[in-house]
Amino acid sequence: MSRLLHLSDTHFGTELPGVCDALERLVAGVRPEVLVLSGDITQRATAAQFARARAWLDRLPVPHRLVIGGNHDIPLFDLAERLRHPYRRLSAAFGPEREPRLNLPDWQVLTLDTTRWWRHRDGTLSRAQIARTADTLQAAAPGQIRVVVTHHPLHVTRIGDEVHRPTHHRKALSAWAGAGADLLLSGHVHLPAVVPVAVEPEVSRRLWSVQAGTAVSHRLREGIPNSVMLLEALSDGHHGRQCCCETWQCPPEGGAFRRVASQLLALSPLRG
Repeated sequence: MSRLLHLSDTHFGTELPGVCDALERLVAGVRPEVLVLSGDITQRATAAQFARARAWLDRLPVPHRLVIGGNHDIPLFDLAERLRHPYRRLSAAFGPEREPRLNLPDWQVLTLDTTRWWRHRDGTLSRAQIARTADTLQAAAPGQIRVVVTHHPLHVTRIGDEVHRPTHHRKALSAWAGAGADLLLSGHVHLPAVVPVAVEPEVSRRLWSVQAGTAVSHRLREGIPNSVMLLEALSDGHHGRQCCCETWQCPPEGGAFRRVASQLLALSPLRG
C-alpha cells in the first residue's frame, strides 16, 4: 500500500542543513507516494527563503506533493507587500492554488488555508470552507483514506495550545467527522502527536489528529528533536481500513532520521 509523508514548519531561513540532508535520505529510503507540507514553509516569507524551500523540495523524489502556507508565509515586516500582495511570494514559488487537492486510490487529501493576511498568528476557517470540504469528503471514492490538512490544528493535546485552534474549529470537526473524514493533519505548534479526537456533538466515527513537529528548522519546542510523520494505508479483509502512523526523529546535528514510534490507527467503515 502507498505511503504519505507529512511534514510541517520547515521555516526556511532557520533550517538545519544536516537535518535537511537527513530528510532527503529518509525520503529516498521510504519512497512515499505523497508528500504534504502543512505550512510555515519559511521564517519570514522572503523570496530567497521560498526559493531555498522550493529547491530543496524539488530534490525529494516524491510523485505527488501538496504544499500550503502558514502564518509565517505572509510577509510580517514588509507591510506594503502584506497589505497589497500577501500571498504573491508563496504563489511564485508553489503556484497560485492555495488549497490543492489530491485523489489517489488510497488517499483523498484536501487542504485548507487557515491563514488570513490581517492575522499575525491565529487561524481562521470560514463557513464556506467547512461546507465545501464536507461536500468533497462525502464524494470520496470507496477505499480512500480521507485526509484534511490545515496549518493550524483543530485539536491540540496541551491546554496551553488551545489558543492556536482556528475559529469555527468545533463546527469543522463536527461537519467533517459526519462527512467521513479519517485524519486531520496539521502543524503550527511544533509538537508531534497522534491522538483520537472526541467530536461534539458525538459522531460515531473514529477521527484522528496527526500533528507534525518541526521538520528541519532549529525552532524546536520542549527539547523534542526534528520530526516528521509517515503514514501508510493498509487494508485487509479481516480488520477493514487501517492506517499505520510512524513518527521519525532526527537530532539537530543531523545524521539520520530514526523511527521512534509506530501506531496502528483503526478507521471507521466506509459509507460509500
